[in-house]
Amino acid sequence: MAGVTTFSAMLYIVIVNPALLAQGGMDFSGTYAATILATGGASLLMGGLADYPLAVAPGIGLNAYFVYGVILSTGHSWQEAMGAAFLASIFFLLLVWTSFFRYFLNIVPWSLKMAIAGGIGLFVTLIGMEKGKLIVGSPTTVTMLGNLAEPTAFLTLLGLLITAVLLAYRIQAAMLLGMVAVFAAALSLGFATLPAELFSWPQGLEKAAGQLTFSFQGNMPLIILVMLLMLLFNNTGTFLGIGRQAGLIKDDEMTGDRQVFQAAAWGGLLGSFLGTGLAAGYVESGTGVSAGGRTGITAMVTAGLFLLLLFCAPLAQSAANVPAVTAPALIFTGFFMISGLHGIDWQDFTEGLPAFLTMLVMPLSYDILAGVGTGFISYAILKLFSGHWRQVHPLLYFFALLFALHMGGVY
Repeated sequence: MAGVTTFSAMLYIVIVNPALLAQGGMDFSGTYAATILATGGASLLMGGLADYPLAVAPGIGLNAYFVYGVILSTGHSWQEAMGAAFLASIFFLLLVWTSFFRYFLNIVPWSLKMAIAGGIGLFVTLIGMEKGKLIVGSPTTVTMLGNLAEPTAFLTLLGLLITAVLLAYRIQAAMLLGMVAVFAAALSLGFATLPAELFSWPQGLEKAAGQLTFSFQGNMPLIILVMLLMLLFNNTGTFLGIGRQAGLIKDDEMTGDRQVFQAAAWGGLLGSFLGTGLAAGYVESGTGVSAGGRTGITAMVTAGLFLLLLFCAPLAQSAANVPAVTAPALIFTGFFMISGLHGIDWQDFTEGLPAFLTMLVMPLSYDILAGVGTGFISYAILKLFSGHWRQVHPLLYFFALLFALHMGGVY
């Protein structure tokens, strides 16, 4: 029952993630199959290797950076971006094997960790509002409120309302049910059509799997670094949250944490090889824990249910062709990602201002790399000139210098 509950809470990703990757030029059907196989395989690894009630799947926030922060912003091909995701997952695995990941996590201060997650959340929300035509471009004010009577905007608002009400009533499958309601409304209004075949074996996996290439030109080393940081922060926060909820953390130590991180790293390698981007633990697993899940059986049941969806590719693609179906899910994903902002010490100027700038620059510049760089640079400068330079790890100063050289056009 816990596995079924987690599955129902996460089911929306089989439409949202392929639709997101398609924005970067990838084949929907291929990434649909890759998303399911990566989720099934990575969750089986988590359940079998770590015996942890946590499902692992392609991260919506992580892949928003993959598509908009790498492919569309820097000009790198999606194959090169996938290669960067693969290398970041390898470095993540190496850090776990050497137990260096705990040391590496402490390099970045808590305020910047939370700000990076929050900034990505705002970025994902902006993407969802643009896809849903709630926000449109303006020649005078850059952006403006869209025409809410326009069909896509109206359906997006409908999806937001339905999902919000379901979430308020603590319905576990709120995101999925909201998407189903919008798709049904789009069908009834003539804005969507059902495919000729509702169920069939997915085609095109070969267009996504094994297509990664490796490049170290331009800003690619920094891109790999940012991907690694995102994997570390995303997984750590999720593992700790689920671990506390399930009673698996004692004296602030997570039981079997090395196995948990290893399973997540292997899941990331599997996802990037199959062609579905960066994978990480999903906070929706908390719904399964609430239903009684305490062991890896929860994750393994979730994995099995996802694998059954391989036959639903035509229906998923038909739904994804309606932007208003996926837009509310992106907006709510962004909302969930900013939940850690209360942990930032806003009274400390040297902590609060870098966090604020990090979150501000990401959506306004449409560049997550620029937001992370701004946060690192401003944090290092403020600590240095306020006399608190000893609070900053030397490696963070080095990273700040790299970002400064890149943003200044030197590197």
